[in-house]
Amino acid sequence: MELQNAVKEALNALYHHPDDSVRIRADRWLQDFQRTIDAWQVADNLLHDPSSNMESLIFCSQTLRSKVQRDFEELPSEAFRLLQESLYKLLKKFSKGPPKVRTQISIAISALAVHVSKEDWGNNGIINWIKQEMNTFPEHIASFLELLTVLPQEAFSHKIAARPERRRQFEKELISSVEIALNLLAACVRFEELKEQVLEAFGSWLRLSKGIPASTLASHPLVHEALHALKSEQLLEPAVNVVSELIHFTASRNTGGLSAQIPLIHVLVPHVMDLMEQLRDTSKGDEDIKAIARLFADMGIHICFSGSNESMLIVRALLEVASHQEYDISSMTYNFWHHLQVNLTKSDSYSSFGSEALAEAEKNRRIQAFCPAFEHLVSLIISRVQYPENHQELSKEDLKDFKHSRYAASDVLTDATAVLGAEAVLKIVFLKFMQAVPSCRKNVCEWQPVEASLYCMQAVAKSVPVLEGEMMPQLPHQPQLLQTVCSTIGAYSKWLNALPSVLPSLVDVLTRGMSSSEESAASASVAFKYICEDCRGQLSGSLDGLFHIYHIAISGEGGFKLSTDDSMQLVIALSALISVLPTEHAKKAVELLCLPAVAPLEKVTHEAGGSLEQILARHLTVHIDRLACIFRNVNLPEVVADTIHRLWPIFKAIFDRRAWDMRTMESLCRACKYALRTSGRYMVVTIGAMLEEVQVLYPQHNQPCFLYLSSEVIKIFGSDPSCASYLRSLIEALFGHTTKILTSIQEFTARPDLADDCYLLASRCIRYCPDLFVPSSIFASLIECSMVGATIQHRDACKSILTFLSDVFDLANSPAGVKYRPIIDSVVLSRGATLTRILIASMAGALPPSRLEEVTYVLLALTRAYGAKVLGWAKESVALIPAAVLTEAECSRFLETLSEAAAAGSNIAALTETLEELSEVCRRNRMVQEIIQGALRPLDLTFAAVSS
Repeated sequence: MELQNAVKEALNALYHHPDDSVRIRADRWLQDFQRTIDAWQVADNLLHDPSSNMESLIFCSQTLRSKVQRDFEELPSEAFRLLQESLYKLLKKFSKGPPKVRTQISIAISALAVHVSKEDWGNNGIINWIKQEMNTFPEHIASFLELLTVLPQEAFSHKIAARPERRRQFEKELISSVEIALNLLAACVRFEELKEQVLEAFGSWLRLSKGIPASTLASHPLVHEALHALKSEQLLEPAVNVVSELIHFTASRNTGGLSAQIPLIHVLVPHVMDLMEQLRDTSKGDEDIKAIARLFADMGIHICFSGSNESMLIVRALLEVASHQEYDISSMTYNFWHHLQVNLTKSDSYSSFGSEALAEAEKNRRIQAFCPAFEHLVSLIISRVQYPENHQELSKEDLKDFKHSRYAASDVLTDATAVLGAEAVLKIVFLKFMQAVPSCRKNVCEWQPVEASLYCMQAVAKSVPVLEGEMMPQLPHQPQLLQTVCSTIGAYSKWLNALPSVLPSLVDVLTRGMSSSEESAASASVAFKYICEDCRGQLSGSLDGLFHIYHIAISGEGGFKLSTDDSMQLVIALSALISVLPTEHAKKAVELLCLPAVAPLEKVTHEAGGSLEQILARHLTVHIDRLACIFRNVNLPEVVADTIHRLWPIFKAIFDRRAWDMRTMESLCRACKYALRTSGRYMVVTIGAMLEEVQVLYPQHNQPCFLYLSSEVIKIFGSDPSCASYLRSLIEALFGHTTKILTSIQEFTARPDLADDCYLLASRCIRYCPDLFVPSSIFASLIECSMVGATIQHRDACKSILTFLSDVFDLANSPAGVKYRPIIDSVVLSRGATLTRILIASMAGALPPSRLEEVTYVLLALTRAYGAKVLGWAKESVALIPAAVLTEAECSRFLETLSEAAAAGSNIAALTETLEELSEVCRRNRMVQEIIQGALRPLDLTFAAVSS
């Protein structure tokens, strides 16, 4: 009683107390209470208590539903019958409402039925039980219909903590009872007040009705009732849901193919087509129109790919839906147009026609049949992407939604292009553009139609072949159009390479765009990058003028409205032009390109008084990042190597005096990384000094970026014998220091970036310099350290650790790794049992399900390398798990699959399937997960690094 009162008080505080902090504490207390064993009895008592208010009823029904779904195993086996009886009493008690409570009780009963076999339930399963009880207690029929509605839905619910095998069995039990369920519903449908519930339940059961012949459904009274209900305002929504399920039924691969569905299709199509009048009815509400539009879209997706007269009627209906002024309604057809495009253009759609010639002829026939529809669709999309007249009055959120709707519409244009061809679509868009341009030149400029046409030109640009200039429009210069004009120039950069005479005027347009607004500046800078990349041969003679634009933009003196990110586009643009210059010219050009970044860095590194130490990081990184962009995009290895060698004194000063600053170090290491990637071994002159900085500074400041910079060095120089001595010293120093830091899972969790970069570097060492790495003194320490951190929750760090382990085992099992096998064996064999236990614990819940693929591969790689030994280690691990949470059969299946993987050497699919199912069993609820993790103890491991 005391707990019941506490729950009532907490609910009262949650819903009625004026103090936010009190409400938060009450909510937290109630959530904690729901996890307790006492929640069963308290929730049950309050639901049976006639004095309980609505808040208590809703909370307790949700609590009881959740407990049955997730925590059923908390109860002793003898409690099932008492729980079943109590839930049934509650179902009858709330037969007339409240609906929310009745639904929660229905879900709880459905979940209980999933947990227990039909023999334990009684009456040969829950459907026969419902049939009997409906006959005995007809006054509670509303509750039984609710239960019939949620049962098929819960068959597929993973919220219920049932074993996968039991869930599959329950689905089979329901499928075998479909006929009984439909007969019960058919008996109820004659009562007007029950029709809505009956249709909702019928829609649920159709998902389990794949075994019923379409001809039987075509004449079924429930189907005819649903089709008749399409004309009813009150029943439209449940009727649409039923008919939508029937349409999906006709498309199911398990229902005998299209020919077997003809009887049902012939019944459905006329009734759906009769809804056209309702679709045009302006008095209909948006929700009703959406429901009808969904039916047309579903029918189109699953039925009308043949190009027959009937299918064209559906397509015309969908064009009407697509023309609806409300985006939420018109966009309901977008998925249909994509499916239609895919089915028209992919070869698989015509495989049944035998010869290639017949298939090609049928493909051409269908495409020709649908071409007029797609041409009409293109015109509709042009109007759909048009800015509204009141666009300036739109809120920030509404404007964002409008832009998203344009992106979706442009995808439809892409589909139309795949069917009609890019030239045909471009001609339609170009015609609309030319029609709209005169209105844009009036005193009162109607710019929206022009902008919409330009936007659509962009959308299809990637598909447009290089043409002559007959469709190169005179681009208007109105301020409202400038952003889209600039984007359109960028989209046609490859096309413009064939029209060199227009490039100077287009560069002028882009320059104007950079100074007009922030939005147009962003579009102009990207377009500038594209035309420099794709027209570099035409623009290389204009380098002086382009550099002039760059220096004005970077200096901020020309009124340009470029952000830092936008200015990077200019850097990339000029880097592309420089990459085609002769070496000597390129060196001078790179020097000019670097100058706006080098000058301020040079100044601050030479100033006295500690200004380099005191300056804000962003005032350094903006310049360093610009240099990184140059190093990344100037595709001239010798030139970049020469540049970074010249700039090394500046870089060294920043390394030495800002090594404590993570943001600056990350920027600087990124610049060095890109220089390395571009220059490769040409950078050998500078690399020694760079790595000396890393080796000295890393132990002092623990910056993870020093590790990823070293990874890049290993990738390029790892196999170079002349660097072996120095690289061995480097990796032993870096790994030696890192393993002294990462000694427990808590340290890994506190420093995920360090763990991530450490094991990325370790994997690089395995791939590029195993001769240095595997025999080193640090190899065993890294293996042991990885076992400590393998269960880190940070995604990237965890993946890096698991990848490192699989790389080690793959090396041991490869022909190239034979010479390392004794060393790897000496490290792994003594730790194999613990490592296997950690991997099984990771699969069983120590890591999130998203890591299961990586864990599976590590276990497979270990099994491939060590065969029967891994099987023995796995047996030891699963033996630790109590039989109450993992059955002998489940353990045996896992071990058998692991044994098969060891024997076959490559059976990853079977192992993955088994581990996925075993993982689901082990994670089925919190109690089971805690028991398993407590038995396997993956977090108990710590690592004590040995000082060198």
